[in-house]
Amino acid sequence: MQLGVDTVPVLVGPVSYLLLSKAAKGVEKSFSPLSLLAGILPIYKEVVAELKAAGASWIQFDEPTLVKDLAAHELAAFSSAYAELEPTLSGLNILVETYFADVPAESYKTLTSLSGVTAYGFDLVRGTKTLDLVKSAGFPSGKYLFAGVVDGRNIWADDLAASLSTLQSLETVVGKDKLVVSTSCSLMHTAVDIVNETKLDSEIKSWLAFAAQKVVEVDALAKALAGQKDEAYFAANAAAQASRRSSPRVNNEEVQKAAAALKGSDHRRATSVSSRLDAQQKKLNLPVLPTTTIGSFPQTVELRRVRREYKAKKVTEEEYVKAIEEEIRKVVKIQEDLDIDVLVHGEPERNDMVEYFGEQLSGFAFTANGWVQSYGSRCVKPPIIYGDVSRPKAMTVFWSKMAQDMTPRPMKGMLTGPVTILNWSFVRNDQPRFETCYQIALAIKKEVEDLEAAGIQVIQIDEAALREGLPLRKSEHAFYLDWAVHSFRITNCGVQDTTQIHTHMCYSNFNDIIHSIINMDADVITIENSRSDEKLLSVFREGVTYGAGIGPGVYDIHSPRIPSTEEIADRVNKMLAVLDTNILWVNPDCGLKTRKYAEVMPALTAMVNAAKLIRTQLASTK
Repeated sequence: MQLGVDTVPVLVGPVSYLLLSKAAKGVEKSFSPLSLLAGILPIYKEVVAELKAAGASWIQFDEPTLVKDLAAHELAAFSSAYAELEPTLSGLNILVETYFADVPAESYKTLTSLSGVTAYGFDLVRGTKTLDLVKSAGFPSGKYLFAGVVDGRNIWADDLAASLSTLQSLETVVGKDKLVVSTSCSLMHTAVDIVNETKLDSEIKSWLAFAAQKVVEVDALAKALAGQKDEAYFAANAAAQASRRSSPRVNNEEVQKAAAALKGSDHRRATSVSSRLDAQQKKLNLPVLPTTTIGSFPQTVELRRVRREYKAKKVTEEEYVKAIEEEIRKVVKIQEDLDIDVLVHGEPERNDMVEYFGEQLSGFAFTANGWVQSYGSRCVKPPIIYGDVSRPKAMTVFWSKMAQDMTPRPMKGMLTGPVTILNWSFVRNDQPRFETCYQIALAIKKEVEDLEAAGIQVIQIDEAALREGLPLRKSEHAFYLDWAVHSFRITNCGVQDTTQIHTHMCYSNFNDIIHSIINMDADVITIENSRSDEKLLSVFREGVTYGAGIGPGVYDIHSPRIPSTEEIADRVNKMLAVLDTNILWVNPDCGLKTRKYAEVMPALTAMVNAAKLIRTQLASTK
């Protein structure tokens, strides 16, 4: 404000702050974070008072939990909280913002009756039903509506004509002077500025809008609504929209037909998982409690340099292949020396588990500077899925076969699953997400079958982000899980019983979707467990029966701490209390890409020694 800019401070609203909080470890299960509401409201009052004293005229409270399925007592918490804050909010314009989904009717009623609130913000991109609700239920007289018509979560240029039509339809309900044009949410979810993309294809570039361009779109829509429409800007936008709809780069009739044909089957493998595991064991001859790792091995400075120089054409393809082959050979020998049962090639040729595949699939584009925050200080450059997806040629077979030829032990072929590729990309918005996912699934299916034909007996299809895509509303969970699980099954439904299909999941709490995980029908699932304090095991203590192979992680790879043999053995024994011996695998929580060899070697040694120790104990009790 000292710079003369009228800013709007943004706070997480008090109720969403608590509803999105987790109880600390050791707290009673009956504890409700909402019980702390009275305790935190005085702090909110202090902050608001300080902002007001600093010259703020508007304050935004983000209350995104209003789009979720809330119980009556949770909705009542919003009413009581804002009633308590009302005296402090006096003299200020207060915006309560929602985003990422529709606002349910009961939540809308609660929201629009909150005390001390001047304006309400809605995501009208992912909340199209909210638009109908505003029109049918009405809108409070004298209040502002912040209409989120420009998508803040994706990178596509707005269809300005369609958004202007939406805004004009709202004018009759809200009033011309009370309608504010806005993005659907914060712009932190999209890249900063398209002008930084000097190497991006010009046609594709014309279809995109990063944060800087979205601000221009909001301004253009506001001016058009006020009768100052920039005809040239709108015409250019309309031309880009038409180009995208008709471009042969977007539309591939063969891919569309293949994806459409998928809807007639659930794509399950022909035999039960128990029969398949028997057939696989006869071929693989693995010991009890087989050991494996999740996929990646440490990415050293030298390894990153080789990839970087190859991309910049500073080394020849022959030199690059030789360097990667040497790294794979090193990783294979390390695993053999450690006596790990099912090996991985370490993924030295890969930059990112999604980008690596997207670079080899049609329908994907990549930015040079399109960074977005992932978590904490970690940023990623999501691929852009702009068109129908297909696989022009094999993507991993060369490296996987090379690695398998180095060892008599089983070598896992490593793939990223269709749901994870989808959820970790900027996805086209001109067709349902599940249709794009089915297309990716068909591409991965071809890769799975080529790996099998090349002699790879164990194939891992990672679905790290499956739960991440779960909709906020419980009423929408079943539909998402149905097509997401179906997409995974599509990838491997054609392999032989003797080919063992693994999947891996991490970064989440899976207890509430365990039945969907079972429905994926993988032969083996390795799943994050130790990082989440072994919460996964509770689902098996509560009676869920799991018949496929399962490897709950025995140590947290996100920590530099090295576990002891005894600690890992203790974890495995806890698993054996709820899981059968013949289905349990021993593995880390996740891939080893971010760790150093000085940490990896003793940790894997402890893991293998723990598995051997328990095998000996089990043999002695027979």
